[in-house]
Amino acid sequence: MKCPPCFARSPHWQFVGFIIWIVGSLFNPFLPFEFPAFHWAEQGLDAAALLISTGVLVEQNREENFAEQRTQLMLQLNLLSEQKIAKIIAILEELRADLPNVRDRYDPEAIVMQEAADLIAVLNALQETLQRELATNEIDKRSTEADSAS
Repeated sequence: MKCPPCFARSPHWQFVGFIIWIVGSLFNPFLPFEFPAFHWAEQGLDAAALLISTGVLVEQNREENFAEQRTQLMLQLNLLSEQKIAKIIAILEELRADLPNVRDRYDPEAIVMQEAADLIAVLNALQETLQRELATNEIDKRSTEADSAS
């Protein structure tokens, strides 16, 4: 089961928990049950370190998500630009063939460039690259674990 976004993305709930713990330990003599004591000297720095490290990890996760979204957007923009450029080249080739004062010549490079990229082929290439990188990372991880074990 997945955590709701407010629990997974915010260290505020840890802060609320520490506040409840601190207030509960202050009112310990008045409570009908024994609340665990919060000792500032022993647990204050631990609590601060936990809150800071959680905050840093949450921020790193957000930045990673933004970077991934930015990369996907750049890929989409590049593919769109490539399609538009291919269309412009095709139109220029037609114009060169239609204009009477421009010499019509065979240009194999222009013929290749006026074909837009196959999106399925690009997607397949990206998936293959991702699988190779994951396999390489897994092999590196296994070799690191084997080196540390021996």
